[in-house]
Order: sequence, then C-alpha cells, then structure tokens
Amino acid sequence: QVQLGESGGGLVQAGGSLRLSCAASGRPLSSYAMGWFRQAPGKEREFVAAISRSSGITYYADSVKGRYTISRDNAKNTGNLQMNSLKPEDTAVYYCAATALNIARRTDEYAYWGRGTQVTVSS
Repeated sequence: QVQLGESGGGLVQAGGSLRLSCAASGRPLSSYAMGWFRQAPGKEREFVAAISRSSGITYYADSVKGRYTISRDNAKNTGNLQMNSLKPEDTAVYYCAATALNIARRTDEYAYWGRGTQVTVSS
C-alpha cells in the first residue's frame, strides 16, 4: 500500500498563492494516478484536480481551472498542487489521494488518502 502525507497549507490573503505537496511512501507513486480533493466545513469532499500516472492527462474542477496546476515528480515520489489567485471560497482542508486507475475524479475511485492540510484564504 502507499501512504500519503500533505504539506504546504496555511493562511494566505485573497489573491495570494500556495503550493501543496504530497509525499508518498511504501510503494512507488508512479504506480498510481493522483488526485487532490478539498472539504470545507459543512460541505462534502469535492474534486479539485487529478493527474494520470505518466502526467499525460490532467483534470480540473471548473472552479479552479486556470488558477491551479497539478503536477508530479515520480522520481521524487511527490505530487504538487500550485494554487494561484486564491479566493476565500477556496478555504478548506485539502487532501491528496491515489488510485490504481489511470485517472479519476470521484472520491470513491480513490483507495488511498492523506490526512489533509488546512488552507485558509482571508478576504
């Protein structure tokens, strides 16, 4: 099994940027597609972005398209989510996840999850 751990969250003003990282251990990250999800208080966990095993395919939620960029470095066993032009509505706990599928957007398609990192965007 692969274990995942997120880092890079924090407090930022609206319009600012953050870069989240997801470190994998236990198995090569190259065996999995990766996704990022977020969950705001009182809301369901929602899809943010996904990247295929070889980085050839990426998906984004409409709400983050053009502002967020997902990437991965299989040699370093890490994934990243660059978040620019942040808005207060981006405030949430952000989770990275891994799936044996080539790529996926639903939470039930991901078997492995990190514990999350808090992102707070102030207005």
